[in-house]
Amino acid sequence: MRIMALDIGETRVGIAVSDPGERVSSPVSVLPAADVLAHAKPFQRLLEDWEPELLLCGLPITLAGEEGPQAARIRAAAKAISDACGIPCEFADERLSSQEAKRSLREKGLTEKAMRGKIDMIAASLFLQAWLDARRERER
Repeated sequence: MRIMALDIGETRVGIAVSDPGERVSSPVSVLPAADVLAHAKPFQRLLEDWEPELLLCGLPITLAGEEGPQAARIRAAAKAISDACGIPCEFADERLSSQEAKRSLREKGLTEKAMRGKIDMIAASLFLQAWLDARRERER
C-alpha cells in the first residue's frame, strides 16, 4: 500500500510518499495549502500519479507529548482533505520534523531562502519514515 504524508501548514503543504512496500519515504512536492484544501488540479494530479491508499497527516505534538495549539486546525484540514479525495486519514507525531529538515538542508549548504520551499516536503518525508519504521517494528 502506498501512503502519502501531508505536512499541513497555514501557507504550504509538504508532500511525501512511501514506496508500495511501505519501507522507504520520499519527498515529492510542496503545494500551496489553499490548493490542497480546495482539492485543486495540482493536488488531484499528485493523487492520480501516486495513487495513495492512506493519507498520513503530521500532528503538532508538544515536547510534553500533548497536542499543540495548532492540532485542532490540522485535524479539521486533514478531515476536509480526506473527505474530498475519499482516502482515509491517520495522524503521526510531527514533533521536531521541521527542525530536523532544516538541519539536514543546512548541512547540504542551502541558504534559508533556498530552503523555504523544501522544508515542508522533507519534514513530511521524515515523519512518514519514522511512522513506517515504528509500524514495521510493531509487526515484528
